[in-house]
Amino acid sequence: MSLIVHHLNNSRSQRILWLLEEIGAPYEIKFYDRDPVTNLAPPELIAVHPLGKSPVLEDAGRIIIESAAIAEYICDYHGGEKLVPQRGTDDHVRHLQWMHFAEGSAMTPILLRIYTARLGEAAAPLEARITQQLDSHFAYMESAVSEDGHFVGDNLTAADIMLSFPAEIAIMQGLAQRFPKLANFVNACHGRPAWRRAREKGGAYYGY
Repeated sequence: MSLIVHHLNNSRSQRILWLLEEIGAPYEIKFYDRDPVTNLAPPELIAVHPLGKSPVLEDAGRIIIESAAIAEYICDYHGGEKLVPQRGTDDHVRHLQWMHFAEGSAMTPILLRIYTARLGEAAAPLEARITQQLDSHFAYMESAVSEDGHFVGDNLTAADIMLSFPAEIAIMQGLAQRFPKLANFVNACHGRPAWRRAREKGGAYYGY
């Protein structure tokens, strides 16, 4: 049985499709659409997992949530070893840090900006702090991109795939000139055949 990705439109689950395309693992997609008014996931996702979020990976009845955990699971159990540095090395430690940075540290100010955008002037007391945190996190990412255009080592890793989303957010916010290495990184990601296949299967998201 192939893997099932419970995939929400305009969401970070697009990265899981890209990862699966990179390693050539068979999978199917179950599609869910956001509410056009609230932009929230539909209640049908709650039937898959109580939190009602995406991505969710289903593997022979096993349900896995959290993007980084899903990515690690796929790499460990479904042929993605080439996307993970050798265990016990410094690169592997950095890889783990970046995998969890992508959904931990980086996403906190991004989500705050998304949520407070609905508050209008009521969000003013938070704006300076959110902006400072976004700038800090994007600058940290910018400083870590190698000359080869990766975050760890010389080749694409699962961490690059995970970090593609916050990097895309930076560029979508018009920060390409301030963070040129992130802009090049995003362009390189989008140029990969596996990324394009995932986009075709999963649908356009956040303007891409």
